[in-house]
Amino acid sequence: MTHIDPVTLTVIQSGLHQVCNEMDLAHCRAAFSPIISESQDRSNGIYHRNSGELIAQGELGLPIFVGTMQFSTQAVIARATDIDPGDIFMVNDPYLGGTHLMDVRFVKPYFYRGKLYAWLANTGHWPDMGGMVPGGFSAHATEIEQEGLRLPPVKLYKKGELDQEILSILMSNIRISEQRIGDIKAQAAALLVGERRLAEIVDRYGADTLREAIVLIRDRAAERMRAEIRRMPEATWRAEAFVDSDGVVNEPLRIALAVTRKGDTLTFDFAGSSKPCAGPMNSVWATTYSAVCLGVKHIFPDVPINAGTFAPLHIIRPEGTFLDARYPRPVSGCAAEVSQRIAEAVFLCLVQALPDEVTAAPAGTSGNFALGGFDPARGAGYVMYQITGGGYGGNAQEDGLSNGCSTIGISKTAPVEVMEQYYPVLFTRFALREGSGGAGAHRGGFGVHYEVELLRGEARASFVMDHGRFGPPGVLGGGDGAPNAVRIHRGSETTIPLHLSKDQGIALSPGDRVEVMTPGGGGYGDPFTRDPALVAQDLRRGY
Repeated sequence: MTHIDPVTLTVIQSGLHQVCNEMDLAHCRAAFSPIISESQDRSNGIYHRNSGELIAQGELGLPIFVGTMQFSTQAVIARATDIDPGDIFMVNDPYLGGTHLMDVRFVKPYFYRGKLYAWLANTGHWPDMGGMVPGGFSAHATEIEQEGLRLPPVKLYKKGELDQEILSILMSNIRISEQRIGDIKAQAAALLVGERRLAEIVDRYGADTLREAIVLIRDRAAERMRAEIRRMPEATWRAEAFVDSDGVVNEPLRIALAVTRKGDTLTFDFAGSSKPCAGPMNSVWATTYSAVCLGVKHIFPDVPINAGTFAPLHIIRPEGTFLDARYPRPVSGCAAEVSQRIAEAVFLCLVQALPDEVTAAPAGTSGNFALGGFDPARGAGYVMYQITGGGYGGNAQEDGLSNGCSTIGISKTAPVEVMEQYYPVLFTRFALREGSGGAGAHRGGFGVHYEVELLRGEARASFVMDHGRFGPPGVLGGGDGAPNAVRIHRGSETTIPLHLSKDQGIALSPGDRVEVMTPGGGGYGDPFTRDPALVAQDLRRGY
């Protein structure tokens, strides 16, 4: 084994991250769907050839996919036979390391000089995978089959050739299928870019040296995380977070979390959480695991991302709860919504351990809104999918960010001009939701207030959001942020969904509008200790 000096090790580590960054850029620049090309709802990474563990992920990838792609790569490794260069496996099964069915993973073996060296994988959010409603976010689903087409690991590409029979099965089961070929080729092209760039690094340093570097990078990330954990007192902290409802039974779901620091390990125990639910707010184990990891990574952003980062975290599998969904439980809300409640519980626990470093609760919802219909002006059907930001929680240093992206990633709202160009809609409002931040010494950031009007044709609207019953909680005396709100305006009638933030298949005609107000962040600290100059500044700005 050769010795690798610290400078070379750092260069290799940065090089691996750059490979992933280039894959991310190629993916979003070539993708057809705005949810990928504009909102950047995708991620790319490099994974270990035997264990499937994460080696590197770029800064541009969604954190929620850090753990889940590791699980899905392991599922491919366990089931793959007759692997050849140029093969690409496709999988979206939530129970095999996935999230919801619309997050489609491609996994490609990387060969170096004829031998399997690593795996490259990515995830892209497809606008539709079939199911009860356009966009796949069925608020009232009671089984996974109602949410869309579920795929185990299958070879979509065989030795570099797209399998037309598998493609025809896909195209026959999803809406607006003719547009998906652009997303498929973009996702495959991103892996080809990664393959070329990774080959350059292996050529430069040698296969054995790079393998040694990967081990060292993993070990050092684990030690960095252990050092952060050792800064906490040895204790147990408890908190709870709530999901509005499961979309079927109109009662909140409880996430109970206890975090214990002992030595250089953090243990996460969800005992006492609600049982599996009837509707789509169940979370598969891979998503629950990944949500804990991303919550911790938010708190310690300087620790590099790889499998070693999360080795000091002992996450007890929450069997018998809605956080460990098994077939055939519906799960469309797990990645975008339940995961953020899990991360919120992590924040609420660890703010007790590190009050100067952890924020109050953020908005904690992706605001999933899907609109599907037929555009008579273009003579074609469409599926529009949108996510929106919200307020971040205040912290010890400053107020929370307004209109920040969701807790689970860097995905952002596509520009309204792009959405209006693609779809028969008009955004009659898109603004900050003033006054939505929780009061505090440092207040929460503001959510977003938007209205979208259908211009022509007929359409059906569906949404799976959260924090409509309870606003994001403040901490250390801070107030809660404003809860999510949805209103449907049809003619002179305005309605509010029974489940507040979840509904599906709402028929819209031209002139009808959907109005959404996303949550503000929780406040940090006693509001009566807020600097009067900050109060005056808010007033000057009209907040």
